[in-house]
Amino acid sequence: MAWSFEPLHNEFGARVWGIDLGAPLSDVAVAKLHAAVDKYSFLCFSGQDFDDERQLALTRALGEPEPNHLKLGQLGVVDYFGTIGNVEDDGTALDNDHIKIVRLTGNNMWHSDSSFRSVPSYVSIMGVYEVPSEGGETLFVSARAAYARLGEDKKRAIDTLHAIHDYVFSRSKVGPDAVTPSHAASVPPVEQKLVRSNPRHGHKNYYVGSHAKTIVGWSEANSRALLDDLLARATGEEHILTHAWLPSEVVIWDNRCLLHRGSGYDADTQRRLMRQNPRHRRLQHPERVIISPCAGRCAAPGP
Repeated sequence: MAWSFEPLHNEFGARVWGIDLGAPLSDVAVAKLHAAVDKYSFLCFSGQDFDDERQLALTRALGEPEPNHLKLGQLGVVDYFGTIGNVEDDGTALDNDHIKIVRLTGNNMWHSDSSFRSVPSYVSIMGVYEVPSEGGETLFVSARAAYARLGEDKKRAIDTLHAIHDYVFSRSKVGPDAVTPSHAASVPPVEQKLVRSNPRHGHKNYYVGSHAKTIVGWSEANSRALLDDLLARATGEEHILTHAWLPSEVVIWDNRCLLHRGSGYDADTQRRLMRQNPRHRRLQHPERVIISPCAGRCAAPGP
């Protein structure tokens, strides 16, 4: 069956028909997926028969799996999956007051997965199993489209800048104890280019979000003014793709150019179980790109 693409927003995103992601993928199919990621940034596949084994196989087909930084930093355990939701391994559900839920409400701020790592994520892959009957949507915007909307003077002003991305900084907004000492030590601040280019077609985007703390060489006040302005330009209501998750979906999104945030849901009354993998891949250009998987049990109100 030939692949077909149904646009989801006038700036990015497509629902894809005609591929079974749970089956072994040919080199041609993998190349088509990479090309579709570069073109659409957000890909949604309905009616997929998925489990962790199939999801990890897809992740490895697209790149190098990224260890879950929570489990690695807190427990020293390498696990390529994390659970987005409140459902535990034994089937029980955590409520709103559970420390895991409280600490991970930081996912409801605009961010790009793993921008705080020296090798940031290429894509995230989400397998969907249980979803709330109310709430739990995830909002996405394209920083590539936002960059294209900038005037030429603004583009020239930011093209050569670098920003410091810091996980502890972003999670300090949740609470002073949101990151354990061992976890903090495992994710030190890193420097990232503020403007990045897609290696296939060269289109640029800026790289901001909750983890972006300061501009290298700038004062904190001037850094925040620029970073907050760029984020606001990207996240206007007309630019948002709001995705309401459905069971048996698989979604792949490009962390290099998309920002996303969870909308939250009531964990006291709702259940949510989605498995995510971040992934990166090595490319023949200065940046290495990673893929983010979430398929362990890192409960959170939203990705």
